[in-house]
Amino acid sequence: MEGIFLEGKYRRLSSQPEPGDLVKKKIKEFTRAVVKDLSNGRSPVISIDRFSSYCTNSDSICCCSSDLPNGREILTLKRENHVHRIDVLLRVLLIVQKLLQENKHGSKRDIYYMHPAVFSDQSVVDRAINDICILLRCSRHNLNVVSVGNGLVMGWLRFSESQKILDCINRPSTAYPIPVHVEEVKDVVSVAQYILVVEKESVFQRLANDQFCSKNRCIVITGRGYPDIPTRRFLRLLIDTLHLPAYCLVDCDPYGFDILSTYRFGSRQMAYDAKNLRVPEIKWLGVFPSDSNKYCIPNQCFLPLTAEDKRKTEAMLHRCYLRREVPQWRLELEAMLQRGVKFEIEALSVRALSFLPEEYIPSQIQGGFYI
Repeated sequence: MEGIFLEGKYRRLSSQPEPGDLVKKKIKEFTRAVVKDLSNGRSPVISIDRFSSYCTNSDSICCCSSDLPNGREILTLKRENHVHRIDVLLRVLLIVQKLLQENKHGSKRDIYYMHPAVFSDQSVVDRAINDICILLRCSRHNLNVVSVGNGLVMGWLRFSESQKILDCINRPSTAYPIPVHVEEVKDVVSVAQYILVVEKESVFQRLANDQFCSKNRCIVITGRGYPDIPTRRFLRLLIDTLHLPAYCLVDCDPYGFDILSTYRFGSRQMAYDAKNLRVPEIKWLGVFPSDSNKYCIPNQCFLPLTAEDKRKTEAMLHRCYLRREVPQWRLELEAMLQRGVKFEIEALSVRALSFLPEEYIPSQIQGGFYI
């Protein structure tokens, strides 16, 4: 739990994320307590829980998957290096309060440009927003702070958003933007048999051009690289609503693997909200290091792992969830490191342009060749 120490007493904040008026009430209580301490000549003491989606300590049993905090940070004006951080937190909190009062939405970038001289860098605002979410025990969208949507969806799906109906079923191979305000998505209907998440827009467009969803009863999603919050929330919503199996197709390289891990286990930066963003049901469909031999991919399609690739891979191998939950993923990652090469999903097209949509994806799913 977290909160703010006032007059020697620890005041708890509500344990459940709540939108609208109750979030505004929490902000008012928090700021009033801070002002009271300052007026009485005392330094407010702000306690912020710390969360992590993974650790790298192999010698102990961790609780990274439990959604419980694994530490606590105390901010006080008595420490010089905390003064600016508290100033930023309060400024951002007041901006959030105004957004909620006026029922408006803003991006992190909007907030940064309201006090660029004070904030100095976007990462400073990002950190403050995360701290506020932890203090108020809510998700970022509850603060009316939204991300710019990058995700795309197509397939056998129909839903409504803000009294607007998006009917993908009539044109299953047409791409639609994933809604930014996922909390407004209602009446989700689908006759799909599974959900396929692809790493890149280029692969998504390849499947669209080949009418993949018209030939296969499925929903296809891409976050166009590392998935943003709306894409992850939308995928979580579909899984919870439709109860469909989900598969993920990524490049055989360290960044593809990291993107896959973000979908399944969440990101470290937003570990406090992992339960609403991760999809532990998702399976790795490919491409695997072993696919290079299985499908006779020529050496010209390979790229050597760079020094940065190797450092990133070695660091990922130490993540606790690879040992605890998906040891087969770890074996594949080790195989990529041992081979010293990487390749893209599109390398499978060396067999035939239609190989990926017509043979690889269907055979991987039907044959159970996923982990």
